[in-house]
Amino acid sequence: MDTARTATIHRVTSETDITLRLNLDGTGQARIATGIGFFDHMLTALARHGLFDLEIEAKGDLHIDFHHTTEDTGIALGQAFVRAIGDKRGIRRFGHALVPLDEALSEVVVDISGRPFLAWSVDFTRDKIGEMDTELFEEFFRAFAMSAMLTLHVTQKAGRNCHHIAEASFKAAARALRMAAEPDPRAAGSIPSTKGVL
Repeated sequence: MDTARTATIHRVTSETDITLRLNLDGTGQARIATGIGFFDHMLTALARHGLFDLEIEAKGDLHIDFHHTTEDTGIALGQAFVRAIGDKRGIRRFGHALVPLDEALSEVVVDISGRPFLAWSVDFTRDKIGEMDTELFEEFFRAFAMSAMLTLHVTQKAGRNCHHIAEASFKAAARALRMAAEPDPRAAGSIPSTKGVL
């Protein structure tokens, strides 16, 4: 298995300019600057608990709203994930995590399948956390799942505090992705599919 599972993405549109570096086999180091404070907090948690090294510098049209920056960051992260994971040889492929944060409990299940899909079952009782619209978390995870070519189920099992619900979801996603992407010592470098390709 290739030990250099890293990728750099520079994505420029008329709405955003994003430079992103990802190391799937890092130590959880993060340098995140999207201009959206709470989003930076969530992406830092994603890196830390996934043990991914992640650098993101995003410049977007925040004077309009946070939608383009959030979605395009998800796209760039997904593109980096696909590039870094390679042909998926020798990985576990499936990952799952249940993560609590006080009264909140989030479950995330992932399949690095080559078939992009997001199942989102999270309810926020507030429109915003800090300055960030809570509806944008679904947009981020959808953009990431589609660009990373993986199946992602995010389910809120419990919770009232919106900050806790969001953070538990990101931490659960981190742990599930970490499990799915890590090498499987029993797989002997094989593709984890009966089709022989993912």
